[in-house]
Amino acid sequence: MKDSLRVGIEGQRAFEIDEERTIAFMGDELRVYGTPYMVRDIEETSRLVVQEHLDDGEETVGAHVSVDHLAASLVGMTSTVSVKINDVDGQRITLEAEVHDGVDLVGKAKHVRFVIDRQRQAARLKKKRAQLS
Repeated sequence: MKDSLRVGIEGQRAFEIDEERTIAFMGDELRVYGTPYMVRDIEETSRLVVQEHLDDGEETVGAHVSVDHLAASLVGMTSTVSVKINDVDGQRITLEAEVHDGVDLVGKAKHVRFVIDRQRQAARLKKKRAQLS
């Protein structure tokens, strides 16, 4: 990790709420931004904010998400995910996120990511795959 990875770093991304990001089980009239898709958008935004401060060969993986889905967002709206690093404890990075749709605060979350070494992770996964054979 670079020395630039520290508490207080912020970032945001915007996502169009298209049909793929919505729930369908209540029919088209009640099609809204689904919680799993909001979590994915929070994770993606968090990953990209942290990624700028990693060394070559490093990556982050999500380890925990605690989310409150507070309001419904409609197809065609834009979800803006804002994240802020609140803690850096070795390889563990804790972020807070807020999600807005231009009208409402749609969600709040706490997200934990861990910095990993890609080569070491590849070796672990190779060993695990071998155990399946």
